[in-house]
Amino acid sequence: MQNPDVIVIGAGAAGLMCAIIAARRGRRVLVLERSNKAGKKILMSGGGRCNFTNLHITPDRYVSGNPHFCKSALSRYTQWDFITMVEKHRIDFFEKETVSGLSGQLFCRQSAKLIVAMLMDECRTAGVEVRLNCEVEAVAHPTAAWTIKKGPGGKPMMPINPPEDGFRLKTSQGVFTSAKLVVAAGGLSVPSLGGSGIGYELAECFGLRLRPRSAGLVPMTFTGVMHEVCKRLSGISTEAVLSNERETFREDLLFTHRGLSGPAVLQISSYWQPGETIAVNLSPGQQAEKLLLSWKQLHPRALLRTQLDQLLPRKLTLELENLWWPEWKETPLAAWPDQRLGSVAQNLESWQLKPASTEGYRTAEVTLGGVDTRDLSSKTMQSKTDGLFFIGEVVDVTGHLGGFNFQWAWSSGFVAGNAV
Repeated sequence: MQNPDVIVIGAGAAGLMCAIIAARRGRRVLVLERSNKAGKKILMSGGGRCNFTNLHITPDRYVSGNPHFCKSALSRYTQWDFITMVEKHRIDFFEKETVSGLSGQLFCRQSAKLIVAMLMDECRTAGVEVRLNCEVEAVAHPTAAWTIKKGPGGKPMMPINPPEDGFRLKTSQGVFTSAKLVVAAGGLSVPSLGGSGIGYELAECFGLRLRPRSAGLVPMTFTGVMHEVCKRLSGISTEAVLSNERETFREDLLFTHRGLSGPAVLQISSYWQPGETIAVNLSPGQQAEKLLLSWKQLHPRALLRTQLDQLLPRKLTLELENLWWPEWKETPLAAWPDQRLGSVAQNLESWQLKPASTEGYRTAEVTLGGVDTRDLSSKTMQSKTDGLFFIGEVVDVTGHLGGFNFQWAWSSGFVAGNAV
């Protein structure tokens, strides 16, 4: 298919959905994917089971320079629409339970491979052609031209002549032209799965604005004393509430040999700025001071660490003991001044931690920022260049952990597929 109606760059969640919808409408669609597999990020997501959507999709679960932008797409293709497709293909799924009950997160009961197989089956049925191992090297349009910065041997690639109208793409598998071009190239996260900056480069080339990009839904790292604490506690998890000035999340926290991870940390990372402090509440749902004082009355001979076994893993308690009350380690609760117990309670409810950084794009689930939504139509995802569309992760719309980013991919791909 040398001259399709639509070319989609990227065979991920958004790109495949867009291709399916466009082809169902009679468009001749070609999808170009630089990796050796379609849907690589789908395959690795959710521990290999793909958290493909969430029952509780609402616009306030998304981070964007324009929080209203995602509303149109999310309302036109909902979680229920995607669930219908999953059920049509008889893929068994379940809702995950979390520490606070059912989460709305939907996972394949067997394997994420079933979601990719479903999408590829829909592509075949609709007549979509998907080319793998196909690197886009240059894009030309009557108004702009882009070339990959370095080609074989590190030499700059030569631009190609623009067509009279539409788009001409030079790739590692030949030259293709089309009237419409959809950029679904993903973000910078997990480069080992094929993530690259081509989408951002194309946007800049065509005069679109970019919002600052950074790693989102990513573990946090620490230095100094806290780094050593985390290292010793690696593998230990506990329920916690993490908060800063902008957001609060109550979920599991996991200590790692580099710092902190787990759902609560991944969530707050999308709202964290370098140099900021986060507050960690290790006694969610409890009035810590009231609890500690009641232990003093009811268990006067007990040690504080013994009582804290009711709340926290013992290894964590022992670390906190060395940090917060080393001189009272072996003191029975009866001998503790109320004020001193109040100080420990305050630390339990608001442990102030300053991350050194995050683990970056290598382990980030998403890329924050990207193509500025002011330069896109919320109804079609088309840019100010006629026929040029941006969808999925490359756009400045980032969901919370739990299937929200996949739903944005399905929804943005759907509206673009209806517009190309």
